[in-house]
Amino acid sequence: MASEQQETLTGPVPGQRRRVWCRGCRRELTDPEARLRGWGRECDPDTRNGHDRHDVEQDPIPGL
Repeated sequence: MASEQQETLTGPVPGQRRRVWCRGCRRELTDPEARLRGWGRECDPDTRNGHDRHDVEQDPIPGL
């Protein structure tokens, strides 16, 4: 019969950093600034952070 006690959760292995994932795309973040914010460069909704965005020039949608 299974024990009713819960196992304790362990932290990261000593000497290794904690893993952080992007809130938008769920990829692991490696950039220290992105790790603090919790958002990757492409997913960050706050445009004040100075990330270079790659906007593509597009033709207007017909009928709009």
